[in-house]
Amino acid sequence: MTVRLRGRSLRTRLLFFIGVTLAVVCGAMAVTTIYAQERYLLGSLDDRVANAVARSQGGARLHPEQDTNLGFLNESGQPAGTLAARLGADGSLLTAQVVAQDAAPRDLTPVQRAALSGIRADGTMHTRTVPGLGTYRITAIGGHGDRGVRVLTGLPMDDVQNMIRGLVVVEAVVAAVGLTIAGCLCAVVIRRQLRPLGRVAATAVEVSRAPLGRGAVVGLTRVPERDTDPESEAGQVGAALNKMIDHVESSLAERQAGEERMRRFLADASHELRTPLASIAGYAELMNRGTQRIEPAMAWRRVSAESARMTGLVEDLLLLARLDEGRPLQSAEVDLAAVVAEAVWDARAAGANHNWQLALLVDSPALVAGDEARLHQVLANLLANARVHTPAGTTVVASVETVGERCVVRVRDDGPGIPPHLLPSVFERFTRADVSRSRTDPRDGGSGLGLAIVTAIVTAHGGRIDVESVPGHTEFTIDLPSVRPTAVPALQFSLRYSPHSRQ
Repeated sequence: MTVRLRGRSLRTRLLFFIGVTLAVVCGAMAVTTIYAQERYLLGSLDDRVANAVARSQGGARLHPEQDTNLGFLNESGQPAGTLAARLGADGSLLTAQVVAQDAAPRDLTPVQRAALSGIRADGTMHTRTVPGLGTYRITAIGGHGDRGVRVLTGLPMDDVQNMIRGLVVVEAVVAAVGLTIAGCLCAVVIRRQLRPLGRVAATAVEVSRAPLGRGAVVGLTRVPERDTDPESEAGQVGAALNKMIDHVESSLAERQAGEERMRRFLADASHELRTPLASIAGYAELMNRGTQRIEPAMAWRRVSAESARMTGLVEDLLLLARLDEGRPLQSAEVDLAAVVAEAVWDARAAGANHNWQLALLVDSPALVAGDEARLHQVLANLLANARVHTPAGTTVVASVETVGERCVVRVRDDGPGIPPHLLPSVFERFTRADVSRSRTDPRDGGSGLGLAIVTAIVTAHGGRIDVESVPGHTEFTIDLPSVRPTAVPALQFSLRYSPHSRQ
């Protein structure tokens, strides 16, 4: 049965199992009722039989010497079908008669008498089928001693059996009608209760037909709010499906955004690599032609410069790839204040037209665990970014401070700021204000990988980086976890560098 129902719908299986359960319950109730009623009717009949046999010995109507006397059967009030017999001392039937309808008692035939044999006069109730008369409830009692009168009396069970049969018929009809009505009601209720589940299934089918493999995946169908009630099982399924659709939609949107970033990344990387390669190929062709329009020394300088530029770009891409793969960096105790100070000195040497300032505002050593070379690269990139994208005379301040168990580095300048439309993507790869990718001086870099490398290195050190920018104030904030110092004296001083100060 389980195999046959496995391929059926949930509505069919629920209706089947509910119908079977109701049928079993109705059957159990009917059997219990019939059994109880039968016990009650048999008990009542047994009482009547016991009273009848007791009355048969009352008074002086029966004498031991008159062993064939059944005169009490002639008394009025004896119901038709009453059966009586006299028993001998050995339990044999001496005489047996039955009360006929509107006639004198008649003797039993030898076959009928044989059906009554073996009944002892001990008051025990027996059920016997007497041929031609039907089923009887019989008992026998006897007097004390050999001279006692032993009488057998029985009453027909036709009324009890007819009543039981009628009760069976009534129970069967009531059960059939009740099961039919209950089945119809259950079918209606199940259909109504499963409608939300059907709508949820329809939503799932509609989502499955959506083209998820290409293009922007937005506006997927959701389960209606009325079918997301957490108090019901169907509502829980609907709410879970909506959450899954939201997750699928956000995942696909993120995947598409990643693919777009990858395509943009490949296009930008290809362009960045193509430019120096084209320059190298052009100068090589000019030198091969032996033209006098270009000096070989100058051509080799330009080839070397473009080669160095291309090498730096490839190294930056390799570094980003390693960081994306989660390769561990070197880890050692690094004095962040010394790294920042060294980076400021380097920036001052590269950009003498800017006002460079260093502020070490720490009440404990600013020690972090990480790769000193990469952390220096982070500060160098931020300071170079400030130098390249701000005019001469701009003040650039690099500060270090400790906040609890964190080390915070800030690089701020009073330049023109970052354009608002670039702020959301300023840390993405190949993001530049110069969308045409042109440069005044190729040595100034500007490939758009500097801040992406900064973000990747800071993240690999378990930190985070933020930026705030308005005209006249741009500030990059690096937050790194600090480590416990060993034996380094506390620092609290401020150093300022400017192109007009004497060293």
